[in-house]
Amino acid sequence: MSEEKQAADGVEDGVEDGVEDGVDHGVDHGESSFTVLLALAANVGVGLLKLAAGLISGSSALLSEAAHSAGDSTTEVLLLVAQKRSRKPADRSHPFGYGKERYFWSMLAAVAIFVSGAGFSIYEGLTTMLGEGSEAKMLWINYPVLAFSALLEGASLRQAAKQMRQETARTRRSLRGYLRLPRDPTLNSVLLEDSAAIVGLAVATVGVALHQITGSAIGDGAASVVIGLLLLSVSFVLARACANLLIGRQADPRLLREIESWLEGQAEVDDLVDVLTMLVGVDSILVCTRVDFVDTLTAADLETACVRIDVDMRAKFPMLSEVFIQPASRKDVDLRARVTERYGHALAEE
Repeated sequence: MSEEKQAADGVEDGVEDGVEDGVDHGVDHGESSFTVLLALAANVGVGLLKLAAGLISGSSALLSEAAHSAGDSTTEVLLLVAQKRSRKPADRSHPFGYGKERYFWSMLAAVAIFVSGAGFSIYEGLTTMLGEGSEAKMLWINYPVLAFSALLEGASLRQAAKQMRQETARTRRSLRGYLRLPRDPTLNSVLLEDSAAIVGLAVATVGVALHQITGSAIGDGAASVVIGLLLLSVSFVLARACANLLIGRQADPRLLREIESWLEGQAEVDDLVDVLTMLVGVDSILVCTRVDFVDTLTAADLETACVRIDVDMRAKFPMLSEVFIQPASRKDVDLRARVTERYGHALAEE
C-alpha cells in the first residue's frame, strides 16, 4: 500500500494543509526564516566552542559534535537558499513556478548532514577506539562547553517546536504524520536537527564522563560513533521526505475528498471521474480533473461552466495554483480502471 493511501486511511476528516473552512492560512515565511536563522546562529556559535574544546582536550566526542554543528550550519545555509529560490514567480521556462526548488535544496541539506558530519564522526570514533586518536587532557573543559551548547540548541529547538505546533494545529495533523509527510521540509529539517543536537550533546557528555572516570578513550570513541549514526538516521528521514516531494507527491487525501464533494455539487456536473493533484510548492498545488458534465450542455455552455468552475474552485481552495478541467465520460472503462488502480476504487458511480 502506498504512503498516500496509508495517509488517507490514517487521517481524520478535515481540510487540506493550511486550509480551514475554505481559508488558506499558508506558511508564515517570516517565522520560517527566523527559525532557520536562529538555528544557524546557534550552530555556528556552539560549533566553534566544540571545536576549540575538542582540540584542547583531544576528545573525539567533542570533535564529532563540532562536525555535527558544521553539518547543521551547512544545512541551514542551504535551507535559506531553498526558501529564497522557491519564491521566484513562474516564467516561460518554469510555467509552474520554482516551488520545488525548496525540495531540491532541502534534499542537498539532508545529504550535507551525512557528508560533513556522519562520516567524520564515525571515522573519529573508530580511530579513537582503536587507539589512534590524540591524547586526551583537560577533559573538564568540555562540560561547560556542552552545557552552554545545550542552552543555545535548546533555544533553537523551542522556536522550531513552537512553529511545528502552530503548523500541526493549523493543518489538523499529528506531529508524527507531519514529519512523515511534510509540505514544508524546511521546518522538518530544523526540528529534527535541533532534536538530534540535544541527543548528541547528551551522548557526548556521557562519552567524556566515561573517558574521565575510566581513563579509557573507548567510551569517548563510542560516543562519537553513536553521534555519527544519529546523523545518518536524521539524514535518511529528511532525504526520504524530500524525495517524495521531488518525485511528485499528491496533496493531502482530505483535499481530494473536499474537491470531489465540491465538484459533484456543481449544477453542470453529473459526476467526477478522476482527480489528480501534485504539490509543486509549499503553498502551491496543481490539480487536474476529469468531469462527466450534464449531457444537455451545449459546447458554449460547457466552456462557460469550465471557466466558472475554475474561478470558483480557486476561490474555494486558494492553495490551488493551476486547475485543469477535462470533460470525460464515467462510462469510459479504461479510465475507470486507471482510477481504480490508483486510488483503490472508482470515483465515478454508474
